Amino acid sequence: MDSHSPLRERLIDVGVDLVLTEGTAALGLREIARRAGVSHGAPRRYFPTHHSLLSAIARRGFADLGGRFAAATAHAPSPREQVRALGCAYVGYALEHRGMFELMFRHDLLDSEGHESAGRESAGPQSPRLRESTIPLFRLLVGLVSRCRTGGDPEVTAAALWANLHGVAQLWAWGSLPLVLGDAADPRVGVERLVDAALDAHLGQDRA
Repeated sequence: MDSHSPLRERLIDVGVDLVLTEGTAALGLREIARRAGVSHGAPRRYFPTHHSLLSAIARRGFADLGGRFAAATAHAPSPREQVRALGCAYVGYALEHRGMFELMFRHDLLDSEGHESAGRESAGPQSPRLRESTIPLFRLLVGLVSRCRTGGDPEVTAAALWANLHGVAQLWAWGSLPLVLGDAADPRVGVERLVDAALDAHLGQDRA
């Protein structure tokens, strides 16, 4: 099958719109087909499993997030400022697009060998794996971390920092952090404070 057919792209477009407006619970194959104006069996021509369609939708989210990272870090003057900009963009994206953010990082559901190989066989040999959209973003963080500090394993440090930022995003979205910090009135300020604290914890305090 053509991995770039108009119908395939329309199904993904509908799925993206659904997850952004209604969350992951709305992402059924039948509902996506209905809203795309096709028969309920049409998605199976391009997405043999529900997981393969969810993976394609998640790749759109990673493309959007990658674009935001590039824009956020473009004018940051130092590696540490770039990490800070990246962290704020990451948490900001999570709060703005909660449904997509929730979907994107469920690699236990989206990126198993069985799900991905099935999608590739039907969508064509050029169909990208979900991990090909996610790993470069992590490598970007690893590269910046390695320039911010010496010693230790930059991959482990980057992973710990990512986990910290992801926790900030989740706990802020659930209302726990605004409750304990009293920052509900101005989430931007609260998020920036937490991102700065995460950088100090994982990269050391900025002495510049």
